[in-house]
Amino acid sequence: MGESAESTGFDIPAYMQELGRQARAAARVAGRSETAERNAALQAIADIILSDRTYLTAANYKDMKAGRQSGLDEALLDRLELTDARIDAMADGLRQVAALPDPVGAISGLNYRPSGIQVGRMRVPLGVIGIIYESRPNVTADAAALCLKSGNACILRGGSEALYSNQAIARCIRKGLDRAGLPVTLVQVVETTNRAAVGELLRMESFVDVIVPRGGKSLIERVISESRIPVIKHLHGVCHTYIDSDADPAKAIRVAYNAKTQRYGTCNTMETLLVAEDIAAQVLAPLGELYHEAGVELRGCERSREFLEHVVPATEADWDEEYLAPVLAVRVVDGLDAAMDHIDRHGSRHTDVIITENLGRARRFLREVDSSSVMVNASSRFADGFEYGLGAEIGISTDKLHARGPVGLEGLTTLKFVVLGDGHIRE
Repeated sequence: MGESAESTGFDIPAYMQELGRQARAAARVAGRSETAERNAALQAIADIILSDRTYLTAANYKDMKAGRQSGLDEALLDRLELTDARIDAMADGLRQVAALPDPVGAISGLNYRPSGIQVGRMRVPLGVIGIIYESRPNVTADAAALCLKSGNACILRGGSEALYSNQAIARCIRKGLDRAGLPVTLVQVVETTNRAAVGELLRMESFVDVIVPRGGKSLIERVISESRIPVIKHLHGVCHTYIDSDADPAKAIRVAYNAKTQRYGTCNTMETLLVAEDIAAQVLAPLGELYHEAGVELRGCERSREFLEHVVPATEADWDEEYLAPVLAVRVVDGLDAAMDHIDRHGSRHTDVIITENLGRARRFLREVDSSSVMVNASSRFADGFEYGLGAEIGISTDKLHARGPVGLEGLTTLKFVVLGDGHIRE
């Protein structure tokens, strides 16, 4: 389907409702499928992605050409491009997900009750997952893989800038599902770029069980405000690293430098550095030089500017900013309590780090900082599904209900109670 079809009266609500009906029916098949069937489909999709490399590259060329003509910046064009290495990585990702343990059907906590019945909890698929994302076409393969492995059906709506690439990947997925004997409607990629399709998807509570947005702040804000369906999301990542007065200075410098410079445009990149006053003189000057050499702009509080040469005054707005760029806010604080107060006021509940050799303070930080990932003596860049051993992730959640932190296979399932008896009746 193209825009020409829409201009001649294409019925988007009817189209989206049909996707929902097909997904709900396919989800029932997925829920009763065997692990081996889903793994076979993942392996088949990986094989087809590699064998259809030329087709994928040609489709991506159309998107890249249109992106340049429409003035997409270089960062977005980089995300959009499907290089040979990225096509290989898509196939490798599918095989990695196939190799992960299957969470579906696992029973935990099975115990006898005084009545004689056994009560436990079984992990089961969520059902139908709607995923709305931007730019990166590889998300189509990653999302399909995680949803399929966890026994879910999914409806994927990618960004208009990746239309041809997403449709080409969707064709590979359909071929792989068919080869494995599973319904091709287990993974459906929305074929229209009309934004009305997103609105329809967010209102399809009869068919869709959860929505996962992946993209910029404006997309996620729209999803949060419009969705009638539960949303797994994080709005932004204002991640902190706090260097405690009992930190090892060399360790602190190494971790704080990596947390900012390893990659700038990710949600787990440090955006604010907090430094205890008693150690500021030891760590800020060498860190400032390293950041300057890396091209990082520092925006510091009044006290931090006593130790930094290349720094501009921070404003109050800087403490709440997710820069996603080589810019870092720096603040000197009195100690642990002041650092945790700052994180509580300005953090986004994503990832926060303490650098310290003081076990008591580390434990307090772990217990009292209310974020989806809390770390001791490690870079915030580790807040990632692959690094956590999840194999892959559908996104990161800063919510407190259901999934929190990187959302992998287990986050795409839920629990139901199971009861085992042998003719038991309640007296």
